Amino acid sequence: AAFISIQAFPALLDLPQDPEVSAVSCGSRHTAVVTRGGELYTWGWGKYGQLGHGNNISSDQARRVEHLVAKGLRVEEVVCGPWTTYVRV
Repeated sequence: AAFISIQAFPALLDLPQDPEVSAVSCGSRHTAVVTRGGELYTWGWGKYGQLGHGNNISSDQARRVEHLVAKGLRVEEVVCGPWTTYVRV
């Protein structure tokens, strides 16, 4: 099982390619950000597929949700629930 660190205090995050973030949402064990360019990055606990990467793998590193990019969808808003992630495109 993958180990996911839990941080009780805010921490700086380096996103790949240094995009400008326009929105952030946190679930109980995962986080998602929307960039000004309409891309979605997620990280954290992924047991129920809530990270959107097509698997149940957890990640401490922010990763772009490639499925949305491949479909040509621009993310407008994200809301994380306890074990879910809702995206408006």
